[in-house]
Amino acid sequence: MWGGDDRGTADLWDGQSTMVVGVSQDVVERFVGACREAQRRGLLRCSSGNLSQRVDGERMLVTATRSWLGRLTAADVALCRIDDGACLDGRRPTVEVNLHAGILRARPEIDVVLHFQSPHATTLACCESRDVNFFVIPEIPFYIGPIGRVPYLTPGSQELADAVVEVMRNHNLALMGNHGQVTVARDLDHAIQNAEFFELACQIILQGGRSVTPLSDEAARNLRALGAV
Repeated sequence: MWGGDDRGTADLWDGQSTMVVGVSQDVVERFVGACREAQRRGLLRCSSGNLSQRVDGERMLVTATRSWLGRLTAADVALCRIDDGACLDGRRPTVEVNLHAGILRARPEIDVVLHFQSPHATTLACCESRDVNFFVIPEIPFYIGPIGRVPYLTPGSQELADAVVEVMRNHNLALMGNHGQVTVARDLDHAIQNAEFFELACQIILQGGRSVTPLSDEAARNLRALGAV
């Protein structure tokens, strides 16, 4: 169980008798715990973020529409079909469900998609500059690689989902203009780690300004090669 939540297993279920049908309680508890951890770390505000996790080749867990990840319970977790984002258990998923399903279809090697909205990263998502070098700390080239960018499109729209999916075919993290960020990973820990390291890099860039010196191209290439092993 995630160390950042001390309210215990019972509270994760919040007295709900409803279960996510066909998914083990342990999987759902870890998913709920990761959502709360993301909020505890300041990666999102209120209902601004959403999370999905592949259950098997056909299904995914995804946070419910307008749910606050910081106080999520099992009742706020929807089970959806990866093929088309259709709900399988009657719980209405986030409006970004097609973004999540599309990425999981396009990237069969990853299992988790996190849409977050941390302060410094979102500040840069609201800036016009496209030539920012995010390789200011080793963790960015090593764990994440190049950062993609998607122009502003209406949240929850199919246009946004299609644009994000296309960029995420070749990136592990992307900025969505005037909106936030999305990252992918093989597991919940890695997804939160990506978001944390990227937020740190953005904070360094914003606070350090022109005095910040990015890693050399050679150093970045070496780190990317090491991360790919």
